[in-house]
Amino acid sequence: MEALDLRALDERLTEGEDKEYWIHLDTSAGLDKYPAKQHARAAAAKLGVDTGLIYLAGAPTVLLEDSDQAVPFRQRRYFYYLSGSNESDNHLLYDIHTDKLTLYIPKIDLRKAVWGGAGSTKSEAEELYDVDSIAYLNDLETDTKAWWKTGNGKLYLLHPIHSHAIASLDTSSPRIDATTLQSAIDHCRVIKDDYEINLIRRANKVSADAHRAVLKKIRSFENESQVEGIFLDTCVSQGAHNQSYNIIAGSGSNASVLHYGKNDEPLAGRQVLLIDAGAEWNCYASDVTRTFPLSGTWTKEAKAIYDIVEEMQETVISRLKPGVHYRDMQVLAHAIAANGLLELGILHNGTAAEILKAGTTLAFFPHGLGHHMGLEVHDVLNIRISAEHDADERNLAASEQGNSLFYHLNHPDLKGNPICNAASSLASVATEVYATLTDAAFCMAPVRTDSPTLKEGMVITVEPGIYFSPFALRNHFLKDPVHSKYINKDVLKRYMDVGGIRIEDDILITTENYENLTTAPKGDAALHLIRGEEDSALHPVHPQLALSKEQPQKQSPNTLYNEIITLGMKRREMEHQLSAMAQRDLFGPWGVEERDLARRDIEIVDAEIERVLGRLGGGRERGGRRAGKVDGEGEGDCFPVSREGGLMGGFPFGGRGGGEGV
Repeated sequence: MEALDLRALDERLTEGEDKEYWIHLDTSAGLDKYPAKQHARAAAAKLGVDTGLIYLAGAPTVLLEDSDQAVPFRQRRYFYYLSGSNESDNHLLYDIHTDKLTLYIPKIDLRKAVWGGAGSTKSEAEELYDVDSIAYLNDLETDTKAWWKTGNGKLYLLHPIHSHAIASLDTSSPRIDATTLQSAIDHCRVIKDDYEINLIRRANKVSADAHRAVLKKIRSFENESQVEGIFLDTCVSQGAHNQSYNIIAGSGSNASVLHYGKNDEPLAGRQVLLIDAGAEWNCYASDVTRTFPLSGTWTKEAKAIYDIVEEMQETVISRLKPGVHYRDMQVLAHAIAANGLLELGILHNGTAAEILKAGTTLAFFPHGLGHHMGLEVHDVLNIRISAEHDADERNLAASEQGNSLFYHLNHPDLKGNPICNAASSLASVATEVYATLTDAAFCMAPVRTDSPTLKEGMVITVEPGIYFSPFALRNHFLKDPVHSKYINKDVLKRYMDVGGIRIEDDILITTENYENLTTAPKGDAALHLIRGEEDSALHPVHPQLALSKEQPQKQSPNTLYNEIITLGMKRREMEHQLSAMAQRDLFGPWGVEERDLARRDIEIVDAEIERVLGRLGGGRERGGRRAGKVDGEGEGDCFPVSREGGLMGGFPFGGRGGGEGV
């Protein structure tokens, strides 16, 4: 057996070498552990120093005011990013020079253990978390003082207030830096690693199931509260006890309230329901919005608005790839909205370019196209632009900004579309258009005009919408002559009862383009579920396989191995889920449909593994190792992971042209 040299593999296979290799992967941390140490090193690299101490405090246990009941626990996200711990009253230190990450946990308190659970012991924490050392909390100050005396760099805090944990130090010392750590971590958090992406995929899987449950039951519901109830029930039943944000379940005019939260009004007499809801998985968010007719059949007006929003979303998603300015996508979405509303007659007395320059489309699309997503649903809000990026922006003349905007508005995909007619006019005043349609809409990164371009590993939302807000229209836009001249009040009246339409998916920026992580049904698939016309063909492909249309045709062996490993880990997780379903059958029926869907997902992943392995040099070899069977019918996993990390054993494959593979 010969060890594998990945760098030389492609060349050797091309030469037709026919040998069997075994791949063995090993990591410093178990593959099932959150990569906290990797994140700590990345944050230190962004700080640009090789000495210093990073201190972060986890969320404490807090009681409600005048009560003995605890405030619902939510871990501080910066702490979680460098620790992986979702337990209360934890702290951490990372010594940059020695590359040592220490997690501090409280000692077990008998009373707390009896009433609420003990929390992790030292040995348990060592098994759970990717850190170098576990210490008790009462050692934190002593250890910090000992480091301070060495004079070995600065002490980095997230905020000045966190110095209270180390009050015995001279908090006025120039060695304490409470200004740069947050920005450094933000620059790391904005690019997700594979582990984080899989957590977001899992959150989206739970959310998709919950959205599907809503669609199946919606015609039997009488109140918005029932929508919220079944969504929560589905999420909690699958182990997702927290939502990424408060559920929005708005019917009729409530759908025009962007962050509507009452969820308590009757559904009778309403045309549509807008549900914006996403489960959280291991502190990572999903953010999904669907809008559909309550009856299962669109009214003429609601369908016309849905079609515009669908075009906005699909056009934008198709353009996403590294290097794209999301601010251009914001303007593109507004241009599509303007064109659609002009065709319906809701807007009139002007061209799309004139209406966009005036900002009148903000009456109907008043928010940003999307935002970063990760540990927060609105992730890394405080990301600061690097000096390098500032210089790039200063050197980017207005004409070059115009060229970028012109390209997207005059794109070949839009050939023959009236939007192309607005391209030159808008590009000539690109700076003003950006200011009107992004800054005035209080957009978040990456839509803001000062945001960097999209990069591989970013996860962003694409959530266009068109709304008919009685308050905004009546009290502002229809009173302002700049906007009112473009709005046809007579036609507008016919659309007010639609309320609002929004469609939102979570998009991963990949090497070449994008991957849609969201698989909740929408469009015709959603209507089929509402009508009870569900068919196996309507089920979306597993999230791992929901790739964009333009996948690169040639990938390196390293990329393919990473893909296989990700699929193998996903398959292992799916088998565990299926096993949990079987266990629940001991206490009551789980549901045949859910188990069949889980088996189908595993089969899809198996097929994808076969496909990727085939691209490496052929199908499975005769008598070679095969993926484990499902539901306890056979042995093991496709890629069993050892507790120490790494893959146990490996998987053989033959050389190209040799006729034998895995």
